[in-house]
Amino acid sequence: MVRGGVTMADIMTGDALTGGFADAPVQAARAFRAALEAMARPGRIETVEGAEAPGISTAAAVLLLTLCDRETPIHLASGCDGEALKRWIAFHIGAPVVVAEEAMFALGGWEALKPLDRYRIGTAEYPDRSVTLIVEVAALESAGMKLTGPGIATEAALSLPEVEAFAHNARRFPLGWDCYFTAQDRLAALPRTTTVEAL
Repeated sequence: MVRGGVTMADIMTGDALTGGFADAPVQAARAFRAALEAMARPGRIETVEGAEAPGISTAAAVLLLTLCDRETPIHLASGCDGEALKRWIAFHIGAPVVVAEEAMFALGGWEALKPLDRYRIGTAEYPDRSVTLIVEVAALESAGMKLTGPGIATEAALSLPEVEAFAHNARRFPLGWDCYFTAQDRLAALPRTTTVEAL
């Protein structure tokens, strides 16, 4: 039997069986609330816990467990595409690992995720049929780029890798992709509705 491109024999080796939520109903509910709060309030940094996966941050592992399932294809960019993580995804989530063009979620560092124009941005009829990027960063701080838009009272700030890609993405609204940024046990979100400017 194959799950997400990984056989059951593969899954049963290494550390694929560990790193999930110990108390799934409670931890998943907390993580889902944190993910929603972050997306509803761009620039707000949330702290999460309860999941560990090979080669990625706690926050990224929590997002995968919380937001993905068998029906959500995941793309693993270079640097996050190791066999140990694929086994972990197969066991804990069962999601297929796919090429970028087919993904509903894509995980990796900012440069590794590029080119960004290969991801789904939705359609006029179904703008929600777009990718969510989970961007691994070294650190996440409430400083750097200026954020304005829905969910932000006046303005917020977030350490982002650049401006232009997000400005271009916002101009396509209601089409476009949404982003989570993850570092250690911290996460923040940047929906397509947010305007990003250099300070």
